Amino acid sequence: MKLVTVLMLAALPLCCYAGSGCDTLEHAIDITYDTNVSVSEYIEALKDFIAGEESENAMKDLKECFLDQSEETLEQANVLQHAIYDSFWCARY
Repeated sequence: MKLVTVLMLAALPLCCYAGSGCDTLEHAIDITYDTNVSVSEYIEALKDFIAGEESENAMKDLKECFLDQSEETLEQANVLQHAIYDSFWCARY
């Protein structure tokens, strides 16, 4: 499960600009990390961005993966996200 988390976070540099002002993406990431948000609440919050049933199932699997992680792992993933946004490579955005 940690591999899925790492792979998802590895894709974040492609969206570096989000750390400098894309509130929608930042909100989506925040609720992904939040263990107080259930899978159904997560899907409801992101329903405008889910194209179909396959995408919805993938989003459910993603949220369940994060719900299975320890608080320490989630905190470290959040630290990684901010390190990416504050990196030299994202500075130009």
